[in-house]
Amino acid sequence: MNIRIAPSILSANFAALGADIRKVEEAGAHLLHVDVMDGHFVPNITIGPPVVKSIRAATKLPLDVHLMISDPDKYIPAFVEAGANILTVHAEATVHLDRTLNFIRSHNVGVGVSINPATPLAHIEHVLGLADMLLIMSVNPGFGGQKFIQYTVDKIRQARQIINNRGYACVIEVDGGIDSETMQEVLKAGAEVLVAGSAIFHDPDPARKIKEMLEIAARVGYHSNYV
Repeated sequence: MNIRIAPSILSANFAALGADIRKVEEAGAHLLHVDVMDGHFVPNITIGPPVVKSIRAATKLPLDVHLMISDPDKYIPAFVEAGANILTVHAEATVHLDRTLNFIRSHNVGVGVSINPATPLAHIEHVLGLADMLLIMSVNPGFGGQKFIQYTVDKIRQARQIINNRGYACVIEVDGGIDSETMQEVLKAGAEVLVAGSAIFHDPDPARKIKEMLEIAARVGYHSNYV
């Protein structure tokens, strides 16, 4: 199992964003998670394509752009042009999910599909074969620093079983309340990509925190039932 750490810049210091990105990149982060919020699909507003373009110029890490926005099809081309390497859309935010995922694929970037904590896996089960990544939210999206929702561990476990049984290639990403403790639960359940914001960027030493999480991932991932 190839476990990856994806620091979420939502919790970074935007007045020193370039410096924060360099810290986690040099510490061994695998990709950057970029949360895009529109104030409609979620109760918050963050960044758009111009900021993603600036981030692209500041790092060599892949940009994992998470579109928490209504009608994402309108904005997919702009985020691809800005430098996104993978675009993730919410099943709850688009009426024609199959069409949206294929639209992302047509732009030659990675395809991600996400579901909120209370959304059943049945809502995305039939499109997992179209996705490179399934993002399971372990908090309700919109704000950083929330408490991990425990029942999402069962959802991760069930998703892992579906993916394995059907031979799908998509990986499982988990976002929300991930820290040194909760990451162990989600890894054992079958997660492969861990998004962490507050746990990394609110730590006095973000680079040290990345290394700690990598050490935990190496230890716990080795003993996972799904390696």
